[in-house]
Amino acid sequence: MNLELQDKVAVVTGASKGIGLATTAAFIGEGAHVVATSRTSTPELDALAARGATVVLADIADADTPRRLVEAALETYGRLDVLVNNVGYGGVRTSFLDIDDAEWARMFDVTFFSAVRTSRAALPALLEAGGAIVNITSINARLPFPMVVDYSAAKAAMANLTKSLSEEFAPRGVRVNAVAPGPVRTPFWTAPGGFADAVAAGAGVTAQQALDEVVPQSMGISTGRVTEPGEVADLVLFLASARSANTSGAEFTIDGGQVKTL
Repeated sequence: MNLELQDKVAVVTGASKGIGLATTAAFIGEGAHVVATSRTSTPELDALAARGATVVLADIADADTPRRLVEAALETYGRLDVLVNNVGYGGVRTSFLDIDDAEWARMFDVTFFSAVRTSRAALPALLEAGGAIVNITSINARLPFPMVVDYSAAKAAMANLTKSLSEEFAPRGVRVNAVAPGPVRTPFWTAPGGFADAVAAGAGVTAQQALDEVVPQSMGISTGRVTEPGEVADLVLFLASARSANTSGAEFTIDGGQVKTL
């Protein structure tokens, strides 16, 4: 299927690894131009820069970063067609009682307010281009766990923002949708001290076994495996493309059948 993304211009946040990296690579593979941002680079992101991605190293929680990203797109490519609000922040929580105000503020600053600010900065250009916003939410927005209580709350706010932005801007030509992944094989899970390690410690297995076996079984993932980053990226690109031209205000779950409710 031709997604008609050739020469389109996208801004992707949280692009150095995981879903953001896969999404950046997928856009480049479709012939699109990408402004990719992260606080620090990785060898994988450097490789995408060599393939043409414009990399902006900056903290998305800095209030000035969204303006810089949009300016980079407009100055380099002359337009902006797609914004992917992907960046997220989080870690394993032992209890709600252990999360202080500073941690709550950091969670919302990175995970939620970054999307607010970047959307606000991008919308004038997106309105001119008739573009699209794709927000990366999470099944935890509606299926919260104590281990990610603050992350769940921030993603719930993101889901609500998606619907609100669609209500205002879809009539003006900018579609806004969300992708809600379940467990994905990203550093969020696989990094030392991440969720795979936490599950492994409780189950008495290795982190690899935890992600490959324990997580799918214990979380009721019907397909029997966690999602790969590229699978999320494929859905993001479809929602960003003209192939979904009448889709707006929707949230698409990609969790291998973990969520059983309608």
